[in-house]
Amino acid sequence: MHASFEVERSVLTLPMAMRRLLALALPILVAQLASIGMMLVDTVVLGHVSPEDLAAVAIGSGIVVSLVFGLVGIVQAVAPVVAHLHGARRDGEVAGVLQQGFWLAALLAVPGMALLLFPQFMLAPFGLDAVVQLKVEQYLNLLAWYLPASLFYRTFYAFCSALGRPRVLMGIALFGLGVHAVLAWGLALQGWLGEPLGVVGCALSNVVVIWLECLCAALWLHLGPLGARYRPFHDWQRPAWRQWRELLRLGLPMGLSNLIEITAFTLVSLFVASLGAAVVGGHRIIANLSALAYMLPLSLGIATMAAVGQSLGARAWQEAHCLTRAGLWLATVSSVVTGLLLWLAARPVIAAYTDDPAVQAVALALIAYVAVYQFVDALQTIAGHVLRACRVTFVPMLIQLFCFWGIALAGGAWLCYRWTPPLGVAGFWLAAVIALAAAAALLLPLMSRVLNSVTAEA
Repeated sequence: MHASFEVERSVLTLPMAMRRLLALALPILVAQLASIGMMLVDTVVLGHVSPEDLAAVAIGSGIVVSLVFGLVGIVQAVAPVVAHLHGARRDGEVAGVLQQGFWLAALLAVPGMALLLFPQFMLAPFGLDAVVQLKVEQYLNLLAWYLPASLFYRTFYAFCSALGRPRVLMGIALFGLGVHAVLAWGLALQGWLGEPLGVVGCALSNVVVIWLECLCAALWLHLGPLGARYRPFHDWQRPAWRQWRELLRLGLPMGLSNLIEITAFTLVSLFVASLGAAVVGGHRIIANLSALAYMLPLSLGIATMAAVGQSLGARAWQEAHCLTRAGLWLATVSSVVTGLLLWLAARPVIAAYTDDPAVQAVALALIAYVAVYQFVDALQTIAGHVLRACRVTFVPMLIQLFCFWGIALAGGAWLCYRWTPPLGVAGFWLAAVIALAAAAALLLPLMSRVLNSVTAEA
């Protein structure tokens, strides 16, 4: 296998690089879509329960997704480290990296659970309706038990992606989505536990499904081909500060970048909560569609990071450049197609989410922003992941801090409430377009300089 891999590296062309990335990215894309599909299921189910339940899941899931993405970013440092080791043929060291990632995930779960079990201080400044706030608190309290399994699973996810073995992720994710669709429908809408539980039923389903996915991942790691080759559960290591230091050096900026980027979108639900349940619900639908669209460039970014990381570990410099160009071309074409599809299919898609006319009107007014920003979002995503493959994470974090919190959140709040006339929730989406364009303009030249520097020094 290694011999054929080396031959491929020596003659890699742009079409070959595109095929390699697509082979990695497509299973990751299916897994990502299935994961985000669980949020879509929650939105569709609760859209037929009540506007209050829909608003509660919009606000509550915004908090949970922000927290999970931030913490997951830290454990995802496993990916570039494992990719470099695998590319350098130091496969005997990768199981130790995975084990340290699991230890780190266990530690990070403790403060995360505390935040979800006692969320009142996070919700107090936003003046939520009393009914909505109670539902949000119940939702967050239950999802505290979702967090540890989510971090363990995402460590496993990073490990498999870095080794170029993403198909198992697709299988587990599709299984989880199917179970969640049935459970959420039965618990939230059909009253399988005595009465329809609404947002609480969706939360219970999420907890059950993530622990099932975690169990499937553990069994596959132990019994599957990676288990036979890397023996990840044998010779279990204690927490090792030397390896933690490397993971945290890469992972803390990655986690903060994830947190910064995701909160620029998810926390909008809190900022516009005072505008009413219909506005929050409409924003939630568009945020769902935005998240679904983002899965394609994100999957390409993860695949590009793994492939470029392996090439850098193997000191295959021309291959790393070729794979980067392939990732950018694929992101460009796919983002244009995605934007057009969103624009053309807006009405029937939004109607599938909710039958509330006020919520539909808000969502239809916002869809154009998502369709427009696909192009720059895809480019900045690929650039950020190539920088992670180069183990450069701190400066990209600063760029995203400026763009997503400075422009998207702060600028969006100004446009929403202080612009003349105030733009309402549309102000946040307009600011998001500007922020993503700025991020792409700053990250792409940085990516080019870093990649040239890494390969020139070597």
